[in-house]
Amino acid sequence: MPEKHTPSFLRALGKKPLPQQLSVEGQVYRLERVFKHDFFAATALYAGAKDRVVLKVGRKAPVFLLPLGWIGRWHAHHESAAYCKLQDLRIVPRFLGRFGKHGFIHQYIDGHALKKGEHVPDDFFPTLKQDIALIHQRQMAYVDLEKCENVIVGDDGKPYLIDFQIAWNWPAKFGGNLPPLSWIRTWLQRSDIYHLRKLQRRTRPDQLTNDELQESYRKPGYIRLHGAIVRPFTLMRRRILDWLDPGHRGGERGRTV
Repeated sequence: MPEKHTPSFLRALGKKPLPQQLSVEGQVYRLERVFKHDFFAATALYAGAKDRVVLKVGRKAPVFLLPLGWIGRWHAHHESAAYCKLQDLRIVPRFLGRFGKHGFIHQYIDGHALKKGEHVPDDFFPTLKQDIALIHQRQMAYVDLEKCENVIVGDDGKPYLIDFQIAWNWPAKFGGNLPPLSWIRTWLQRSDIYHLRKLQRRTRPDQLTNDELQESYRKPGYIRLHGAIVRPFTLMRRRILDWLDPGHRGGERGRTV
């Protein structure tokens, strides 16, 4: 059977390809491979003479003449702001600048996504916990720790976080420290702690106390409530996309490698 391709209107750049090369800090990088190209963004790896970088470009293409470029601009601004705010943390890749209005570039971390059952170094989770606590001190929440693939085990054995697309970063000048926004931030920060503990239970349970181990099995009520509200919409979205894009049914949509 011929290979089925994702319809262009379900791709962030439509029919347009990613650039074949980039210039970053005076160095030329050439496209090596595309990690993912879904509805909201296209993410790719670029190789230079000395190192590699990642380019992420948000939604540009319209859908049936409906302009959606504002989504990509907002995502790029939001995620870039998060990277910039956290540049001094050990677990955050170096931010290398914006790419037009819809994209940005950051350092590529040599390593692999955290796997269930993986025995990471002894200082892996202590380091990750310390920097997550610093993220929380800056009135932010990472939000996406439920996904193992967002936690990178570097070749140096250190933890790194990527993908701040849905991170909570509501500035105080816009009411971020006032209810109900402050309440939402607190819930999301507690969710970070719960998901971090669950990741540790799946990889280094020997580092958890008996109380922490038991706590990792107790899903907080606000997470259950969120799942009850969001899951029906997620299932509906998945069924619609399976109908529109049957070629990716059963896999992670938009991932190309």
